[in-house]
Amino acid sequence: MSDEILALIRDVPDFPKPGILFRDITPLLENSAAFTRVIDTWAKRYAKRGIAKIAGIESRGFIFASALALRLGTGLVLMRKPGKLPCPTFSAKYALEYGEDSLHMHRDALKAGESVMIVDDVLATGGTLRAAVQLARQAGANVQAVSTLIELAGLKGRAQLSDVDYFALLTY
Repeated sequence: MSDEILALIRDVPDFPKPGILFRDITPLLENSAAFTRVIDTWAKRYAKRGIAKIAGIESRGFIFASALALRLGTGLVLMRKPGKLPCPTFSAKYALEYGEDSLHMHRDALKAGESVMIVDDVLATGGTLRAAVQLARQAGANVQAVSTLIELAGLKGRAQLSDVDYFALLTY
């Protein structure tokens, strides 16, 4: 990705707590041309992969996944925090710095053998994306790819995704 895209990601020190450097993507999303370039880059890379559905992770992953699903002509699957989906779900737990959380997906969102791509905004420690892969596999889907806008390489989250095709548009 270009320096133009990098310039649109704002560093916010000490957010959401002291010692954290937050990568704010809202300036990128506010710039139509830059946002389009991000989606076009993904679409070009994955257009010929036979992907049937794009799964987006709550909440910023929804933004990228919905735009990419529209561009590729696929369905969109939502992977959400507990209590947000109205029908029976698969769930997968993942570790947080102080505790656990889980990700949920409707049981009928993906079919056995269906090809899916999982999209989120940032890969940090990898727990959320690992849970997303587990959800897709619980449904019997074939995880074709996992991709994020940003990878925070120093947090080594890629190690959680060693068994899938992972790609980041930007690496810090």
